[in-house]
Amino acid sequence: SVMAPKRRPGPLNIAPTGEGQASTNIDAASEANLEALQKKLGELEMDEQQRKRLEAFLTQKAQVGELKDDDFDPICELGAGNGGVVHKVRHKPSRLVMARKLIHLEIKPAIRNQIIRELQVLHECNSPYIVGFYGAFYSDGEISICMEHMDGGSLDQVLKEARRIPEEILGKVSIAVLRGLAYLREKHQIMHRDVKPSNILVNSRGEIKLCDFGVSGQLIDSMANSFVGTRSYMSPERLQGTHYSVQSDVWSMGLSLVELAIGRYPIPPPDAKELEAIFGRPVLDGAGMEAHSTSPRPRPPGRPISGHGVDSRPAMAIFELLDYIVNEPPPKLPHGLFTPDFQDFAHTFIKRAELEDVDFAGWLCRTMGLNQPSTPTRNAE
Repeated sequence: SVMAPKRRPGPLNIAPTGEGQASTNIDAASEANLEALQKKLGELEMDEQQRKRLEAFLTQKAQVGELKDDDFDPICELGAGNGGVVHKVRHKPSRLVMARKLIHLEIKPAIRNQIIRELQVLHECNSPYIVGFYGAFYSDGEISICMEHMDGGSLDQVLKEARRIPEEILGKVSIAVLRGLAYLREKHQIMHRDVKPSNILVNSRGEIKLCDFGVSGQLIDSMANSFVGTRSYMSPERLQGTHYSVQSDVWSMGLSLVELAIGRYPIPPPDAKELEAIFGRPVLDGAGMEAHSTSPRPRPPGRPISGHGVDSRPAMAIFELLDYIVNEPPPKLPHGLFTPDFQDFAHTFIKRAELEDVDFAGWLCRTMGLNQPSTPTRNAE
């Protein structure tokens, strides 16, 4: 199984109770000065290139000063999702290119101020595996969160171009995600709480970074009812409203890896006909037997919510989908197409990926039509 120990079926609690109520264990802290940050950076495991890039980012950021709505020129829209729209912008005073996420919220000023205060913690989240943060502010009914611009976009955008992402590339993604999660947990005592392909960003320098993690409990609470969509990356225990921990982030990561490997959200699982259409040849099912159209266990009606499959079953309603996540076995990778280490999502898969020499930047630039920087470049045009 790619994920998770076996779970007993349980009641499905769809109400957003408990969402955002997990304590982040963080006091909102004012921005640390560069010297103190450099001391903290010295405690992190980084290679020389990562250290130089992080220091370059912090040096640039020190020149930015207070962010204001009037200081931005729009360049283009980068994407839209639950909660907000992200634009590529130029910060006029510094000439830096940034990604600016706008979240529209009808909330009282006190709540708004609390969210901005809680987001200041992002100034202290400095890691090669976490998207850099320039600042957050409120203007005209919207909260703005300004981040470093990642020119490769998010992995869901990369998947659209690549159709499927090769296992050795996903090995490097896995390492970066795990190191990012470990950093958030060890240095800031927080879970991510929203690991999915659209929250894993990549760039032409070959960096892979997490964004949109649950640093502001008040922001999570304020957005608790804004979920609109047809997919969920939440673990069964979280959907049931029971206690959940960092393992829930690992479930979300595993589900994301299966999606990126087969080219579509993996619930409900693809049947034999669809697997053959995706991979161009007959494929073994998750049990290691050649998949046949007549499955021994009747599948619920449903079809992939996204991807390139040929499943003609009617779309799965969100309630049906969540019920499936709670009560059915976790998704598996089809046999015979991936290494056993990856199929088992085993420790050896991660250890092997650490040793492999993979040109992630080259692969990404070819896939996304980007120019690969030959030397470290300023994050400005």
